[in-house]
Amino acid sequence: MKIQAVLFDWAGTTVDYGSRAPVQVFLEIFRRIGIPISEAEARGPMGQAKREHIASVLSLPRVAGLWKEKFGSIPESADVDRLYADFLPLQLSVLSQGSDVIPGIPQLIDDLRARGLKIGSSTGYTRALMAAVIPNALEQGYAPDVVLCSDEVPAGRPMPWLNLRACEALNVYPPASVVVVDDTPIGIQAARNAGMWAVGITMTGNGLGLSQADTESLPSDELEQRLGQLEADYLAAGAHFVLKKATDLIPVLDEVNSRMASGVRPL
Repeated sequence: MKIQAVLFDWAGTTVDYGSRAPVQVFLEIFRRIGIPISEAEARGPMGQAKREHIASVLSLPRVAGLWKEKFGSIPESADVDRLYADFLPLQLSVLSQGSDVIPGIPQLIDDLRARGLKIGSSTGYTRALMAAVIPNALEQGYAPDVVLCSDEVPAGRPMPWLNLRACEALNVYPPASVVVVDDTPIGIQAARNAGMWAVGITMTGNGLGLSQADTESLPSDELEQRLGQLEADYLAAGAHFVLKKATDLIPVLDEVNSRMASGVRPL
């Protein structure tokens, strides 16, 4: 058995260096209701579908406590719906700021296709939101064979459905012949739950959460320390491999093919 397909998470892995666009919207919708949250709180559930992401932030003890203090009760499902309704148009308005393809990704896709691999992408964004960013990615040379969105499956990550639906759309089987590349522990868990190889990305994604310019301006020892902690987080979530950038993927694919030739599967 050999690898047949690679599935990439969208923001932070192939597009939007630092996964910055969604975070700004989460910060803003909570600011508008008078309960400011930190960037760390906003980033914590990243990888989930956006409604579930909002629910996860509201369930944080500090945030739930502030909500009860302000509104007299703990957050309920209707409160999640109200915040999500605010989230969607605001996210749509700022997506153009987070639609730049990460450097080197178009060449990576060309290299993968030269190997005969199929390319998929999944995202916590809805189809309506992705309609605003996919054309920008196409113009910059990033064109997956299929893109799966959070509102097209029964539940988002860490459930496996996005990955399995992508395999169905690509006509790829078994799941063990698929490599998932993601920048969140939740995405790594989803890959493992689907029975696929999981590769975590530390430097361009949600964990570090910095633009390329800000990443390059960090002192090297601080950068390596932070990336090392992220690597530990991904390994704890079940990653088979951890890389700084998705563009470093080719040697990992060779290693996966070697392991599978020896009978190893991503259990």
